[in-house]
Amino acid sequence: MSETATLLQNLDGWQKYQRVRAARPFSLVVAVAACLQGIILGWSASDQPFLLSLLLLAGGILLQFGVNLINDYSDLNELSLRFPQADAKQLYRLSVLIKQNFRYGLGCFALALVIGLYLIYLYGLPLLGLFVLGLAGAYFYTQEPICYKKRGLGVPLVFWLMGVLMIVGSYYVMTGHYDRDLLWHALPLSLLTSLLLLSNELRDYESDQRNSQHTLTVRIGYGLSVQLYLLLTLAAFVSVFYLWQLELLAYPWLVLLALPTLKQPLLLLLRPEEERRLLTPLTGRFHGFFALLLLISYLLA
Repeated sequence: MSETATLLQNLDGWQKYQRVRAARPFSLVVAVAACLQGIILGWSASDQPFLLSLLLLAGGILLQFGVNLINDYSDLNELSLRFPQADAKQLYRLSVLIKQNFRYGLGCFALALVIGLYLIYLYGLPLLGLFVLGLAGAYFYTQEPICYKKRGLGVPLVFWLMGVLMIVGSYYVMTGHYDRDLLWHALPLSLLTSLLLLSNELRDYESDQRNSQHTLTVRIGYGLSVQLYLLLTLAAFVSVFYLWQLELLAYPWLVLLALPTLKQPLLLLLRPEEERRLLTPLTGRFHGFFALLLLISYLLA
């Protein structure tokens, strides 16, 4: 056991600040799936698809890790409230972990910036606006003065920033132009991106209430948020079949194979706080299966 683990072992929940846990690797499904959809849609029109695909995936993963690693920085001013039983040494060690993660997160953003600048060099100013918007959105998710997570805007904004924007941006990098059908293509995975964040808010509902974190779920209540979870899930499936109706997608019924992975997260929605720890990773698993089946449907077209 490390010195940090020994010092903090009597504090329930401190492990969330360990670097691997703080990076939330299960959430990479968001960035990877969004980038892959744009890559697949634009592959045939790209003059260097392999290089651009690698750059897009690397940039998307770095942005996702960056967002996750800086996510807990706002906890610094609330550590004594979150861990009332902690002594001064323990609070100091927790703050060190959070600050280290924050620096690593900024490092991820810096590396993503390097990739972004190279792509902007290739494609010019039209890509600059998308990149600046995405980077700002990633940083200000939990950081002041905006911190839109605490303003209840996280769920709707990630639909655009980590869903639509990443898919549209990836397609643009692959092809050098936009397509009017891209918004329709982006709907299913963007809806599931919002669903994944909503699952995080549902999991942490009681603790966010106690710590005055005014997320969307805290603002509208747990019951309505569960209904929103169900609505987003249903809308994702419906949007896939709408793409099929528009003749933009083949084999839409493949995504129905993801239904069995919904059983556990749906059951957890009805459980008390201490039993909902796995809600977010299990929702991430559903997102991953759904995304994989959707992408296979595109490849089979």
